[in-house]
Amino acid sequence: MKSPASIRAMLVASVSLSAFALALAAPHTAAAADDATTLGEVIVTAQKKSENINDVPLSLTAVSGQKLDAIRSGGGDIRMLSARIPSLTLESSFGRTFPRPYIRGLGNTDFDINASQPVSFIYDEVVLENPVLKGFPLFDIAQVEVLRGPQGTLFGRNTPAGVLKFESAKPTKEFEGYGSASYATFSTMNLEGAVSGPIVADVLSARLSSLYQRRSDWVDNTRTGDKNDSEGYDQYALRGQLLYTPTAEFSALLNLHYQHLNGTPRVFRANIIQRGANNFATGFKRDTISQDAQSRAIQKVESSGANLKLTYDFGDGMPALTSITAYERVDTYSRADIDGGFGASFAPPFGPGFIPFPSESADGVPFHGQFTQEIRLAGDNGPLGYTVGAFYFNESIKIDSYSFNTLAGGALDGRAYQSQKTESWAVFANLDYAVSEQLNVAGGIRYSDDSKDFLAQRTRSPFGAPNTAVLRTSPNSSDVSFNVSATYAATEDLNLYARVARGYRAPSIQGRLVFGDTLSVAKKETVMSYEAGVKGTAAEGRARFDASVFYYRANDLQVTAVGGGANFNRLLNADKATGYGFEFNAEAEPVDRLMLTAGLSYNHTEIQDSALFTQPCGSGCTVRDPAGPIAGTVRIDGNNLPNAPRWIASVTAGYSWPVGEGSVFVFSDWAYRSKINFFLYESAEYNDAKLLEGGLRIGYRAPGEAWEVAAFGRNITNDMSLEGGIDFNNLTGFVNDPRTIGVEVKAKF
Repeated sequence: MKSPASIRAMLVASVSLSAFALALAAPHTAAAADDATTLGEVIVTAQKKSENINDVPLSLTAVSGQKLDAIRSGGGDIRMLSARIPSLTLESSFGRTFPRPYIRGLGNTDFDINASQPVSFIYDEVVLENPVLKGFPLFDIAQVEVLRGPQGTLFGRNTPAGVLKFESAKPTKEFEGYGSASYATFSTMNLEGAVSGPIVADVLSARLSSLYQRRSDWVDNTRTGDKNDSEGYDQYALRGQLLYTPTAEFSALLNLHYQHLNGTPRVFRANIIQRGANNFATGFKRDTISQDAQSRAIQKVESSGANLKLTYDFGDGMPALTSITAYERVDTYSRADIDGGFGASFAPPFGPGFIPFPSESADGVPFHGQFTQEIRLAGDNGPLGYTVGAFYFNESIKIDSYSFNTLAGGALDGRAYQSQKTESWAVFANLDYAVSEQLNVAGGIRYSDDSKDFLAQRTRSPFGAPNTAVLRTSPNSSDVSFNVSATYAATEDLNLYARVARGYRAPSIQGRLVFGDTLSVAKKETVMSYEAGVKGTAAEGRARFDASVFYYRANDLQVTAVGGGANFNRLLNADKATGYGFEFNAEAEPVDRLMLTAGLSYNHTEIQDSALFTQPCGSGCTVRDPAGPIAGTVRIDGNNLPNAPRWIASVTAGYSWPVGEGSVFVFSDWAYRSKINFFLYESAEYNDAKLLEGGLRIGYRAPGEAWEVAAFGRNITNDMSLEGGIDFNNLTGFVNDPRTIGVEVKAKF
């Protein structure tokens, strides 16, 4: 439990940050108030209905407009949101797809395509469960919402950490559209556009959106002498929507989408970490590698889906009925040089540094299908609002894993497969009641039932071990999630809230058998979360802010022991894990045409299980944990959760100068995260001290915002930070993208 001093410190921080938001608006004076323009409301759908963000009793950040456009400059994928929103980080060892998200330190480092994650992705009201599906690119996006803390009541299982919610722009009744094109460093191209309008006036409208992104390979391979050998990609995506509104009461929205990615996987770099420290090794250069298997590296992803949303409003105080039916599929194949170098100690020459053995592997999904169905009733009856519904989820997936003998020209020497069927259903209800004009109370409950049928087998071993039998497991579980909250309007411009929530994650299975012989199963985890906060506006609408403090306790937390002595993962349950901290957001227009935003979070996380131990690195790292009960293991009790920085901070500033009927503008954004640890155990090497990335955008906007032209830069200081490591072979790591500079043209019609 937190000490009283810790609680007092967080409360002081929350109050201080709220005061900072008021100070942010200080340049605005009463004399200027008559000419002031307010920021306007931010409308969110975090509770499956449209609400002012300040009325929603949970820690929530919404991103849209200029900030979203800026951080997407230069073809950034979904990881661009990392550290630009309080308590949120994202990373990936897979490439532009398969993001691994962490909210308040809760996430999953598992690199298996079948991995379960405690942060849910909701794209146009459809859950994307498989981690590769979560890499669907962002384009023609109206708004991104990040919901922190358990969201199990409305969004279901596997949301104990929170939800990333994406809303694409919808068909319009008036003809409109836009197009944008950018060109940047490494021949990076980003083409995006949409056209929307009526087909039959007031009855049928449509929207077609498209994206094309390309980057040339820019990393040279000194081993083979190949120039521009790695880190390129070619990706395109389409989305078509039809909106049918024959009456005021009924609407039907059909959404069809598709994406294709062809590129290279994440580049792993052998021995780039200085032994005994978390510094880069002497001589490391981000634009070179020295590998013997990279020429065979490839990554392909193809996904598609369809969903149909039907809404009928019965009117006259009756509820509205909503049905969302969806099907998603994905297939992928990714092959990479895992050891990150060339040769081996027993087959010289080898390098860079010491390479004990080669490792080249691949994973593929030859079949995947996900079907979901949600139906709900929502309405208001005087002071009482309600949402009740049911949800069904069905997923089938097959995964093939391969190992290749690099020293024999990449010949196949190992193979295993996994197959899993998942079925889940739930019923839920949420009520909110206006006790008075100032006080609103709310509560929700959800019953979830989950079952999985899993089998796996190794059919060829790279070490000559016998094939395994067909290994099977069928975990099932059920649980009740709930939340209770209260919102109090202290003044017309200031809301106070408190929330208690319980989240749940279904059992997880790990069955990578190419290098292992057994399955591991993690039983269900639950999270109890407590938070309180303040949300408000100030300076006659020129400033908006929110601040919150939170504490959570996870029981039977599912954690993944990644790597260690071999290239596979093992699932564990930690008895407990706790986290506490605060979060803060603010935006303001202190003077006309100057827009400022700020975000800050502090997260303290701790594993609490005196009996939990794991195998540390097989790469000879400097382990800092005490020895475990079995030789070669270490205890991890008291360690921070992986990829859980204490501090995250972000700021943006935008200003425009009138030039004739148009304007010149400048926009800058900065994101900082403090030290992160990559694994469950702690070592001197496998962590990164900090990351600080900045962006800059300068351009001209035509009258009426009809078109604009801009120059932009991402990671303008060329910050170089480790994003992760591989610990079973050598001191392998992977790094963030270098500085990119480009130009963009955008037109609206």
